Amino acid sequence: MGVLGIGGIFFRARDPDALSSWYREHLDIGAGCNAEGAGDPDKWFWMTRGGPVVFAPFRHDTDYFAAGKTFMLNLRVSDLEGLLERLSAAGVDIETRAEWDSPETGQFARIHDPEGNAIELWEPPAAPGAA
Repeated sequence: MGVLGIGGIFFRARDPDALSSWYREHLDIGAGCNAEGAGDPDKWFWMTRGGPVVFAPFRHDTDYFAAGKTFMLNLRVSDLEGLLERLSAAGVDIETRAEWDSPETGQFARIHDPEGNAIELWEPPAAPGAA
């Protein structure tokens, strides 16, 4: 027996209901079990697609994300360009840097949720032979 995958991501929020709504509206992520009126547990889950997951502790003095934060979400996406257009139209600030992208690792963009948590959006490179 071993670890099968990430079972959940849990973090503190000043306003969990508002933050859950923001994630649902902008990133299509389910409300979670702590949202007011979450109701049926089948509605709590966010059904992810199989694919690569990176689990990597960073040095305590990294400048890859804010010094005042102990974590950064990295969400694997498809059609990063389309998602960024949608987020921009909704008034979400987006940061991109050419040095973040490479043919080996894919494309990246960074946004922040309303409580200042960094969210890295990652579109991995297409698999060889993928259409």
